[in-house]
Amino acid sequence: MQFSILGSSSSGNAGLLVTENCKVLVDAGFSCRRLCGMLEERDVRPEEIDAIFVTHEHHDHIAGISTFAKKFGPKVFANPLTAKAIQPKLKCRPEWMLFQTGSQFEYRDLTIESFSIPHDAHDPVGLKFTTGRGDDLFSPIKRMAWVTDLGFAPQTIAQRIQDVDTLVVESNYDPQMLEDDPRRPWALKQRISGRHGHLSNSAAKDLLASISQPRWSRVFLAHLSSDCNSVEAVDNTFADLRGSVPFAIETILSGHGSALAAV
Repeated sequence: MQFSILGSSSSGNAGLLVTENCKVLVDAGFSCRRLCGMLEERDVRPEEIDAIFVTHEHHDHIAGISTFAKKFGPKVFANPLTAKAIQPKLKCRPEWMLFQTGSQFEYRDLTIESFSIPHDAHDPVGLKFTTGRGDDLFSPIKRMAWVTDLGFAPQTIAQRIQDVDTLVVESNYDPQMLEDDPRRPWALKQRISGRHGHLSNSAAKDLLASISQPRWSRVFLAHLSSDCNSVEAVDNTFADLRGSVPFAIETILSGHGSALAAV
């Protein structure tokens, strides 16, 4: 399994997952043209994408689906409420592959688990991907989880992500920067910091610190607000945790991604 965050911020989110038998996107929150450019930077042709897995219907997670699905024809996986919310926004009808939230299913050599997350969308989910047979050294079991856009982290989420090798988790805002932001009205600030909004830096840190003996080798802090967060704020919040854990914690700058690398 290889994985790359193509980009992650309030303006767009997408990840690329590559296994022996498939290449898939996790969300597609950039224009088709930009997605194509991001893929080509990682030596992947857009027509090689077999499927898109959608976490929820907000624009920064689906912006490229309409044109990308029309041009290249990938299957689009979503739960029924998310697909119903997205379809009226599309110029075509993609090949929907519907799953029930909380279910586990297979696609090619991937096993996918979906789980509910608290966010202000119709039926938002986190996703966990597993590949490998685990029966020999040439097919080890590898797991990756994508958990962004959640207002708080219930214990059920901690249980889901404990055994993954690579974790993508939201660290959206610094509470003081959000409070001081002059451009966001009070109601929007309440939405962002509410129980169906986004995770703050400190809440993301608390989630990671609450999990004993995780399997993680890499943790990506993603979906940083460009106005209400900064690398410095993240570094300050996570400084003591970074110094006490055996896994790497990497910050994804707003709108930028990571290199394609083994999970």
